[in-house]
Amino acid sequence: MAFDLESLQDILVCPKSKAPLVLHEEALVSSDPETRLQYAIRDEIPVLLVEEAVEIPIDQWSKIMAAHGCDPETGAKLAE
Repeated sequence: MAFDLESLQDILVCPKSKAPLVLHEEALVSSDPETRLQYAIRDEIPVLLVEEAVEIPIDQWSKIMAAHGCDPETGAKLAE
């Protein structure tokens, strides 16, 4: 069974910034533009340890946010 962010969307947040997370490919990405942290998912379990997170470049983060219906500058969810 694959990781299901939908069922945990209301409680899972970035441990550093407390911003919502988006599921992108095989990782969770913080919607906070200041930290831009990406958390791995291993064996279907999110590894939400700041020490193991990877900061992704702003251009890559912006593309991920846009692909998930978020503002590519602020990370805020856009109205549907």
